[in-house]
Amino acid sequence: MTDVTVTTTDGLDGREVTEYLGVVSGEAIMGANVVSDIAAGIRDVVGGRSDSYEKKVEKGRTEALADIRMEAEELGADAVVGATFDYEEMGEGMLWVNLSGTAVRTRRQ
Repeated sequence: MTDVTVTTTDGLDGREVTEYLGVVSGEAIMGANVVSDIAAGIRDVVGGRSDSYEKKVEKGRTEALADIRMEAEELGADAVVGATFDYEEMGEGMLWVNLSGTAVRTRRQ
């Protein structure tokens, strides 16, 4: 795992942005299986939380974070600022998780 800091803010406390390296993104496409889809649907009908979908979303976020850190590191960045997640349903049972932000170099103040 890299030491690239990812933040939703425009900057980092105690660090000055010295160079903007460009937009980076991390993506994950998660598939759901029929059994967990049926179980999740039943829970949704009775008002419970869908653990199977929550775990898929969490896994998607983790994978997108790993991807964006790797892409930023390849550019020589030590941080990603302005990061935002986007979630989309792609067809039947597919979830797309996207994380994008700006790769930057920083220095301690």
